[in-house]
Amino acid sequence: MGQKQKAVFFEDDWGHDPSVRSMRRVFSFMEEAQHGLLGSLNISPFDKRLRSIREKALELFEQVWPLSIQQKIISSERDGAPLYAYCLARALGSVGVEVPKELLPKEEKMIRFLKEKLP
Repeated sequence: MGQKQKAVFFEDDWGHDPSVRSMRRVFSFMEEAQHGLLGSLNISPFDKRLRSIREKALELFEQVWPLSIQQKIISSERDGAPLYAYCLARALGSVGVEVPKELLPKEEKMIRFLKEKLP
């Protein structure tokens, strides 16, 4: 009858894996890039188009991410942000939202790479 129950805390075992921690940082940089680009375009975070736009951007990102590492386009976790920004811009363009070039990072090597690799 008056047994005390211990609080059970679940540890994030994945959080100790260096590759998982690295990808979490990459996604954090991607999220910052997305927030900045959408803010610059005055697109509300509640815009109904964003779900499909984000899905398309992630699909494009997943397509070019491994190739960009292989070809040394990406050299750090932080480089995921401009790569994602370009993918997001492409996804936005697919629904008629034009992204001015001045809002995108000036990464010439990455721009050439994406022109070659993205459909």
